Amino acid sequence: MAIRIYNTLTKRKEEFVPVNPGKVGIYSCGPTVYDYFHIGNARAFVVPDVIRRYLQYKGYEVTLVQNITDIEDKIIKRASERGVEPADIVDEYTKAFFEDRKALGVRPPDIQPRATQHVEGMIKMIQKLVDNGLAYVAGGDVYYDVSRFEPYGELSGQNIDDLKAGARVEPGEAKQDPLDFALWKAAKPGEPAWDSPWGPGRPGWHIECSVMSTQYLGPVFDIHTGGVDLVFPHHENEIAQSHGANGHPPVKYWVHNGYVNIDGQRMGKSLGNFKTVRGILKQYPGKVVRYFLISNHYRKPINFSDEELTACGKALARLESAVANALFATGMKGWTREQLEQAVRPETQLAQAITAAKASFEEAMDDDFNTAGAIAALHELATALNTYVNQGIQPGQGQSEPVRAAVAAATLAMAELGDVVGILDLDTLLSAHATAETGAEAGGDGDAKLVESLIRLLLDVRAEARAMKQYALSDKIRGELSELGIVVEDTRDGARWKRVSQ
Repeated sequence: MAIRIYNTLTKRKEEFVPVNPGKVGIYSCGPTVYDYFHIGNARAFVVPDVIRRYLQYKGYEVTLVQNITDIEDKIIKRASERGVEPADIVDEYTKAFFEDRKALGVRPPDIQPRATQHVEGMIKMIQKLVDNGLAYVAGGDVYYDVSRFEPYGELSGQNIDDLKAGARVEPGEAKQDPLDFALWKAAKPGEPAWDSPWGPGRPGWHIECSVMSTQYLGPVFDIHTGGVDLVFPHHENEIAQSHGANGHPPVKYWVHNGYVNIDGQRMGKSLGNFKTVRGILKQYPGKVVRYFLISNHYRKPINFSDEELTACGKALARLESAVANALFATGMKGWTREQLEQAVRPETQLAQAITAAKASFEEAMDDDFNTAGAIAALHELATALNTYVNQGIQPGQGQSEPVRAAVAAATLAMAELGDVVGILDLDTLLSAHATAETGAEAGGDGDAKLVESLIRLLLDVRAEARAMKQYALSDKIRGELSELGIVVEDTRDGARWKRVSQ
């Protein structure tokens, strides 16, 4: 099945055909580094990471470029408020961005240019737009003349007359039309500035992405991503600039993720209702936050809440526990990747489930990168693995080679597919605690062993209560353990327990 992508420009799904066969160029709008990024921003960073991982899984050679905006009004304002240089603000929050991005499992882009490194290229593109009659000089400023670019408004689907009616001219601006936007801003006292043909100043926000995307990916590239809030005016203006300078549309597929809402309202710094990823990571592991961000289709809005994060933590724990339990039950706990790969046979008892899960996973991801469907496929495979283990494998005892081959194949498949969406990896799965009644095979310190022993004691008491038909006591033990983050599952081979995120 061919990959199909919903293109914001055409408002429909289209078959993915890259500009250059076998290669894909992606540009992702990066952060303006004046503050910690919030959970809404995080979705715009996770989505291109998933897209790149899946395209690589499908065999494409992918180049992902993501900019850092290190000169902008918000940075200058924050520096002024703190009485420091803009560079100090940039350094602080760029470092924080890298740390929080890593915590979410987002791999660094192949190229991460900074706006201040490309001012010369911006000046050249602006001059070209002036020469092409698409931009004009007003004092020390340079503006794009929107009326001269006929396709303006196509990306956002808005009528140019309606846009003009809602636009306004800020005090001090010398533009000819309210809809015209700044390409170059004349220097103000105390602000960073660069020399240009129009006098000292600095570039506007929109021009940087046009320059950096086309410099590294060419005048026409495959995919441009960003949050839906960037469709207008940022990406609309990017098209006008790049098309106006180079003579053709710059991007084949425009991909925009939906909002992250809180209490049903869009989250944003301008609204004052945002939650930073840095703050959220103090309560929840990065992989749980990532799971939340991809738990629904990227184009649909999602609602942030502690309940949602807790549910995602439990769902992720179910995936990890399915593998940990199977490895423990087959005596394969502590095996390496090489041992697992050597154990796999062409046909195993779980082969059908693995094949079905991979097919469902790829079908979902081929359909506009539907991560919700991909995660569902992972849970289907986890269920098949749990069923296989529960139907006769005696925990901790030696198992036959066919049994180990089946579990090894399922483990490797879970790791492979889970890594594509960034929520599972083999190292984590191999080190995850088993959750069988005999306790977690953590090999940890004394406190961990004490907790394990106490849980085992409670489960023994619960088993005796059930045998004596004291079901109220049995349910009470199970309920109290659940409140402590210990989930008890009754199987025909006895009780299993596992820890879940609270």
